[in-house]
Amino acid sequence: MGAGTGRVHEGETITVRYWAGARAAAGTAEDVLEVDPAAGELTLADVVARVLELHPGEQMARTVGVCSVLLGEQPVRSQDPAEVVVRPGDVVELLPPFAGG
Repeated sequence: MGAGTGRVHEGETITVRYWAGARAAAGTAEDVLEVDPAAGELTLADVVARVLELHPGEQMARTVGVCSVLLGEQPVRSQDPAEVVVRPGDVVELLPPFAGG
């Protein structure tokens, strides 16, 4: 498991998966983020901010900035990240553009 992991009860985490260049920039295939139920609702903007805290640096920031985003199987990148609710148990996938198609 990647950074931000720890022992928590099932459903109190959000999994962030990185693909291609995002995986290279993060140095891991995924992170499991702990969710504090008392903190209230998390948005995609909150999740991205946590990703950038875990993986600081210009390369990761640039890569995340151009990624398509799936929440579960639903594309959400065209939506305002501050309006997209991410719930415990959800999987967020960051997919950078792929060369050649």
